[in-house]
Amino acid sequence: MATDQRTLFVPVGNNPAQLFGMDAQTRACRIAENIGLEASDSARPSRHVVLANMDFAWDPAWLREISNRSGAALTLSGTPVLVNVPADRDAGAAIAAIESGETLAGYELIDAETGELNNEQLRKRERPFVMPLDPANPILVEKAAYDGAYKGVTDILTLYLWRKPAFHLTRWAAQAGMTPNMVTLIGAVGCVLAFYLFWIGSYWLGIAAGFVFMVLDTVDGKLARCTGASSKWGNVFDHGIDLIHPPFWWWAWIHGLDAYGTPIEPVYAVMLLWAIVGGYVAQRIIEGVFMRRFGRMHIHVWRPIDSKFRLITARRNPNMVILFFALLFQRPDTGIELVALWTLVSLIFHAVRLAQANAAHDRGQKIVSWLA
Repeated sequence: MATDQRTLFVPVGNNPAQLFGMDAQTRACRIAENIGLEASDSARPSRHVVLANMDFAWDPAWLREISNRSGAALTLSGTPVLVNVPADRDAGAAIAAIESGETLAGYELIDAETGELNNEQLRKRERPFVMPLDPANPILVEKAAYDGAYKGVTDILTLYLWRKPAFHLTRWAAQAGMTPNMVTLIGAVGCVLAFYLFWIGSYWLGIAAGFVFMVLDTVDGKLARCTGASSKWGNVFDHGIDLIHPPFWWWAWIHGLDAYGTPIEPVYAVMLLWAIVGGYVAQRIIEGVFMRRFGRMHIHVWRPIDSKFRLITARRNPNMVILFFALLFQRPDTGIELVALWTLVSLIFHAVRLAQANAAHDRGQKIVSWLA
């Protein structure tokens, strides 16, 4: 039955622009397939279809939004960009309007210059980009697509320090034909190497290997989103490594103190490790409880203070900043002590925020993200 069939995605026009190492039409179809649409060369009778004007580039968030709004059309300066044609309408009339640049009649028109969306996946309220796709200057669209793939709420290093370098690495990886899983695998090698170097007290080399892994941890996700190459296995692979490796790094760091020449008493070392690992696990549990209780909403997007604290909360990247500066003073032992202290502070902060959200909910207050 037609109602059981996926919505078709049909590119209209032919644009020779190359984006992230592939032609614009191939990339658009990959993005469409990635969000559950069926790419097709043409519309079919009695099939729900989303038409895409290939003279323009758009954020995947807009495609997801328009594909869920039957009879809606996204426009830029009055020109149709994405059009959701219901199964009982003539797609030919919409195609003609796209090709001529005429205004569509009988559709819910959404102006890309004023429309905003709440992107829960990337934790941000945004006005996704829509822009002309010039074959002679595709890098403008590539930059917009890369920025659009960035999380709005994350740590300070990811958000500010290597945002630009990671763009060039993402672009290079795409042009070289690398898949996100290849990048993740290379990063995983750096992750294991950092563990070994920390273990033997070679902290500077370990930090270098760790930072390579941390940058590639940004690149693989952006490459997946910018090229439409996301997959369930890739998501599990990437996030599994992210979730599991930090405690092993801190364990290796403590073990390497003897070789470096700044040993700490064994019982105290175990206490520090338990504080860091226990605090890390407890924070993850708090985040899970918050999401389960309040409709899959992240604790980091409840109020602006939560988003700001996410910049510096005791996760891998902020902890590495602490260890880096401690190492500048040749005190890796003090660095790991500060990581333990900051982990406990962060744990207390999140525990209090969870308690406050529960109390507000019990008073009848609806718990929603400030980004909404």
